[in-house]
Amino acid sequence: MNNRLELFKNWLQERNISAAFITSTENVFHLSGFYSDPHERLLSLAVFPDAEPILICPKMEMNDAKNAGWEQEMIGYTDIENPWDMIKEAVKKRNITIRTVAVEKEHMNIERYEAIQSTFASPELVSAEEKLRQLRMIKDEKEVEILREACRLADYAVQVGVNEIQEGKTEMDVLAAIEYEMKKKGINQMSFATMVLTGTNAASPHGTPGQTKIKKGDLVLFDLGVVYEGYCSDITRTVAYGDINDKQKEIYDTVLGAQLAAIELSKPGSLCSDVDAAARNYIAEKGYGEYFPHRLGHGLGISVHEYPSLTETNALPLQKGMVYTIEPGIYVPGVAGVRIEDDIYVTENGCEILTKFPKELQMIK
Repeated sequence: MNNRLELFKNWLQERNISAAFITSTENVFHLSGFYSDPHERLLSLAVFPDAEPILICPKMEMNDAKNAGWEQEMIGYTDIENPWDMIKEAVKKRNITIRTVAVEKEHMNIERYEAIQSTFASPELVSAEEKLRQLRMIKDEKEVEILREACRLADYAVQVGVNEIQEGKTEMDVLAAIEYEMKKKGINQMSFATMVLTGTNAASPHGTPGQTKIKKGDLVLFDLGVVYEGYCSDITRTVAYGDINDKQKEIYDTVLGAQLAAIELSKPGSLCSDVDAAARNYIAEKGYGEYFPHRLGHGLGISVHEYPSLTETNALPLQKGMVYTIEPGIYVPGVAGVRIEDDIYVTENGCEILTKFPKELQMIK
């Protein structure tokens, strides 16, 4: 059994919890090594404090689970079978009494809540989220190696986008070229919907790419990431197409200065709130505080948004092994939007910047 499962089992023992039923794709993958999105079908990892775990998945995916390295018990079910009946029988054979069940409350739907209640005579449900967040927040060396490659591919994707910039091309033209090239690299999933925003469109932090054409004098914003071996990267770069005005340049320089100030504080012992404040205060001092409306960054790993959250209210100290984004932005409606984002790995004495694409303002002619 892997170390993550052992740590989770120990937590169940310490809390006197009868069982955990983990149902999110991400957490099942983290604990079992098996990645699956079975849509509406049940995927679950049943974990017990004093017994071997059970992986529950559609029968057609059992070989995939074995190939992923799962060697413990499995329950595979067909589309005409009720997996909860099979789970109940497996638990009964183990002579386990279910009084308390740990679940991911944020992921639990009413149908599965009712299934657990009826299968195990209304056990008390407790949250497994906090422990799972802690387990996923500190990455091991293997995870960091995977993230390095995911970031290298994200750097390449930005370069593809920059190379595609041309008068008259639309945001969607450039986006399509990026994702086509990533498919050729073997990437079948992006971390999230790729963003290519030009001109004043970039002043919307979560803008939607469309048919807007790129023109000289625009700042073009790329926000993208790839999923590589189950782990996400996330990078934002803003580049200039042709000559830009002094206001655009001032906004860009302010965002870059804020990002560098936050990176400087990225080391063990710094508080998440202090890292956020370093960037936020820098932007406020330059007169753009009201135009930086979101947190500084978020944890990164199996999900593109994980713990920790870098906000001005989170006093969690940084620890070696954390991976997160630093992504300050300034968005002035009708003028410009600039965001610069890197993926940061906290090391023993400082940090490693996993995304390498240049941050000095790129002038595309």
